[in-house]
Amino acid sequence: MKKIKPLKDMLDSVRDIEGFPIGKDEDILELSDPPYYTACPNPYINDFIEKHGKSYVEKTDDYHREPFVSDVSEGKNDPIYNAHSYHTKVPHKAIMKYIEHYTEEGDIVYDGFCGTGMTGVAAQLLNRKAILSDLSPIATFIAYNYNKHVDKVVFEKEAKSILREVEDDCGWMYETIHTEKNEKIITQYNFEGNKQTEGKGKINYTIWSDVFICTYCGEEIVFWANAVDEETGSVKKEFNCPSCKASMQKTECERATTTFIDSAIGKDITQGKQVPVLINYSYGTKRYNKTPDAFDLALIKKIENSNIPYWFPTDPMMKVGEKWGDTWRRGVHFGITHVHHFFYKRTLWIMGSMHNKICQSGNIKLFWLLTSITEGSSKLNRERPNGLPSKLSGTLYVSSMIREINTISFFSRKIKKYISSKIDTTNSINIGTNSATSIALKDNSVDYIFTDPPFGDNLMYSELSFLWESWLKIVTNTTTETVINKSQNKGLLEYSELMLRSFNEYYRILKPNRWVTVEFHNSKSSVWTVIQDSMTKSGFIIAHVAVLDKKQGSFTQVTSSGSVKNDLVISAYKPKQHFEQKFLEFAGAGLEKEFIEMHLSHLPAEPSIERTEQMLYSKMLAFYVQRSYMVKYDASTFYKMLRNNFAEEDVYWFNPDQIDNYHEYKKKMKLEGIDDIRKGIMSMFVSDEKSALIWLHTFLNESKDFKTIHPEFTKVANISGDQTPDLRVLLDNNFILENDKYRRPNTELETLNVTHKREKELLREFEVLLLEAKGSKRRIKECRKQAVIFGFEHCYKKERFQDILILARSLNSKIIESDSELNEFIEVAELKVEGF
Repeated sequence: MKKIKPLKDMLDSVRDIEGFPIGKDEDILELSDPPYYTACPNPYINDFIEKHGKSYVEKTDDYHREPFVSDVSEGKNDPIYNAHSYHTKVPHKAIMKYIEHYTEEGDIVYDGFCGTGMTGVAAQLLNRKAILSDLSPIATFIAYNYNKHVDKVVFEKEAKSILREVEDDCGWMYETIHTEKNEKIITQYNFEGNKQTEGKGKINYTIWSDVFICTYCGEEIVFWANAVDEETGSVKKEFNCPSCKASMQKTECERATTTFIDSAIGKDITQGKQVPVLINYSYGTKRYNKTPDAFDLALIKKIENSNIPYWFPTDPMMKVGEKWGDTWRRGVHFGITHVHHFFYKRTLWIMGSMHNKICQSGNIKLFWLLTSITEGSSKLNRERPNGLPSKLSGTLYVSSMIREINTISFFSRKIKKYISSKIDTTNSINIGTNSATSIALKDNSVDYIFTDPPFGDNLMYSELSFLWESWLKIVTNTTTETVINKSQNKGLLEYSELMLRSFNEYYRILKPNRWVTVEFHNSKSSVWTVIQDSMTKSGFIIAHVAVLDKKQGSFTQVTSSGSVKNDLVISAYKPKQHFEQKFLEFAGAGLEKEFIEMHLSHLPAEPSIERTEQMLYSKMLAFYVQRSYMVKYDASTFYKMLRNNFAEEDVYWFNPDQIDNYHEYKKKMKLEGIDDIRKGIMSMFVSDEKSALIWLHTFLNESKDFKTIHPEFTKVANISGDQTPDLRVLLDNNFILENDKYRRPNTELETLNVTHKREKELLREFEVLLLEAKGSKRRIKECRKQAVIFGFEHCYKKERFQDILILARSLNSKIIESDSELNEFIEVAELKVEGF
């Protein structure tokens, strides 16, 4: 077996790789488990490839897959999924279906935004190898614990030993007096007892409440006591001041404050005042609620006045200017300036004790237990009288009512969860902490990529992870964090550049003719456009985009950028090596047919929007424009090329050798006519003119009158922000009206006439917009987007690049941001005119 070089001797070789985390070398070394996992860029990554990978040789490569389009609905109530919280996850069972489809046993799967490592879990369960990386140290640490083999017996023994030591050390902090009718009340306070004694119960949780100042009389108002109805579990929108009886809302009140010396940082701190209002405890086999009494208040005071004998993190929150990040909110985070302010002192003491004993044990995996209780033990654990307590997802929100739980008991429960969540992994993994913009892998070295990248400003990962990472003493290097974040001075442009760099790396390391699957979770069309642009500019060809219907567990196909309110799954492939080389050599000249042939071979042998003539033309056009090659085909000559070289059936186009498979698919699915086919595909979103025409093109394979078309079209159409002609105009200008019924053009002449008519109308509208842009400095807020796209295509072919830029600079930025086709023409025009 090859002897690995110590990580300590290799740190300098990876220190300049983008995403190297912020922390001391000794802490990075202590947290790492080389060669499987390093809390920095993994220097053993290419050794892993040499051991497990298979070299790509095009002459002998017979790989072929169509995009995976089956149902991937998977629940999240799984021990593995729930063992450790994280900002976002894809269930490993869902990922397994993709890996099984696209790979063979022994193949290498990569995920550069790995999060908690579910891609690795999925790969190992299928006897594949996995390379995982993420910018976040906590993400890769969690991923390591999910993916590295663990001796459960040894782990449980060590964890329970630490639990006993912490109970002996700190158990007294969760004692409370049990006061039930006819039972003796103990008045002698013995805080040092660590076991339940006679007359004392064990605290399960304490509820804390904000205190406000009455707008009218200036007296204090305890929010819990006056705004919460404990019987119904409801929180009143309006409540009365107990002193002056005035009615008010929380937003009308000022917070009461308290100032104290924070001995941990040696500063005076002013924060919102909170008081304990309810204690839930166990006594014998029963649970009780009580109002904190003198014993409880004295216990809290004793803890507050004591010095914690253990290390705990006191890092300033990620301060940028006067705020520590985009998750900062005035009022909500009043006086919360350092990480330890997110914890009550009792919790800090106990977690510090845990941290100390884990360090002494030397088992880094036990830190997983500490980080798994961090959020639930913090002030993020909001009390909800009408539901279970929980952290508000995607933010560092601190509620007016907080449940401070028994952290020792929480630690005990997590031991059981960890043991039940572990799988029999094979250690076929390599995990590193670095940016996806800089992957230290050789070209053409991985067999498949499944990834769930950050999407715009959905989540501020580094800020949300800061509480966890502070306990690890290693935090995210945000320089290349791919987010839209004001505090980091990153807008859509910066996000776009970082995403493109990441997909460039994905494209480089993926073997030719292989697939990448991207999960997408964002409702902003501008971000969706960036994802599409980044993938296509890097060289990938998108073959299938679908939206998961979580209620139905099914997919709806997507054609446009406006349809992103649900989770999308994007399937794209890297072209074959010989095609890329040939295309480059001939600058695309005469290769239109070969491109369509290649693309059709990567589409599923079933009804697919990608097989419509409109989508095929758009795909070919984009491929040429992105590479600044001459486009010789227009829509009419393209359709003629299709008819001369490919097979059409049920309005979809196929390579001749795919037709038999399509027939087998129809037979298997019992699809007899076009109406049956249509039912399987026509639930697609109609959000603009392009998707409307595709829908109508499929729907009108047989003649139908307007009364039949209109209600069906209305069910799927949701067009906004685009001056798309109404349904009647679309029908009159793009279809054939016979005997008061509309149908598709069936002959070459009919298609030619309809296409010329449509293009003439679009060009006329474009020229009107261009004149308006040249004659006025006012922004064009709305327009017919298809007219602009066609006009840009026309100008591109005629080399009128300046006209593209003139109109682009007059259009509202939202129009451009939400459409990848417009972006492609504009960027090429900028390159041609301005040389950058």
